[in-house]
Amino acid sequence: MTTFTVNDVALWMLEELKREKSLYQQSVVFEIQTKFGEEFTCINNNGNLVIGKGVLAEFKKLTDGQVVWVKSEKYWRYREDFDEPGKRATD
Repeated sequence: MTTFTVNDVALWMLEELKREKSLYQQSVVFEIQTKFGEEFTCINNNGNLVIGKGVLAEFKKLTDGQVVWVKSEKYWRYREDFDEPGKRATD
């Protein structure tokens, strides 16, 4: 049995982002659970399956300054010239 780390999952997310140019949380959370295991996901206060905080922290380290989170549509994309500084896009 292969043992995965949060870094493995975050690197996979980065490769998916490179390939697709955007990364929707709702899509990848189920893939993460299937490919890497339930320990990399959790249920939030609203009862939704989400990516675990450790994975998100590692993904942020790998993409710092290069990627923004679009909160209104719940996805990551590469930073554009018009994006303001910070980790979120202006919705």
